[in-house]
Amino acid sequence: MELHIAPVSWDFPRPFTLAVTPRDDDIDGLNHTNNAVYVQWCGQIGWAHSQALGLGLADYRRLDRAMAIRRGAYDYLLPTLAGEELTLATWLTASDGKLTMERRFQLVRQRDGATVLRARWDLVCIELSSGRARRMPNEFCEVYLPAQVSPSDTPAPVR
Repeated sequence: MELHIAPVSWDFPRPFTLAVTPRDDDIDGLNHTNNAVYVQWCGQIGWAHSQALGLGLADYRRLDRAMAIRRGAYDYLLPTLAGEELTLATWLTASDGKLTMERRFQLVRQRDGATVLRARWDLVCIELSSGRARRMPNEFCEVYLPAQVSPSDTPAPVR
């Protein structure tokens, strides 16, 4: 049997993606993936993206800075079930280059290309040692700012 994967219409170009599949213990009393699982997946892909760009937890500790979630918003559009193949995408979509940054997420069901979740994090740079908001170090700006995308960027067709 050949697996059909539907074309995906990403919200932004150049997604950083992670394949995820709900396990039996991710399913809640309503027989779909518990919302907290989506939040955990967003955390996983956010770190994976940052590491792929060249900034990991060791860098955050060395610089005594981190991008912390100030606000998270999640739009749960459709349920997902155990064993469904999903693709989670993330993008950096905005930054003032000083203190704040925005990260977006889109979770897509592979069998039909349906978007099942959209999420957004508003991030603020903090000093790890004090927990207080502090200006982004140059290394953050050098890595994160060029990685930003916008809806006006011309996306390549995704198949």
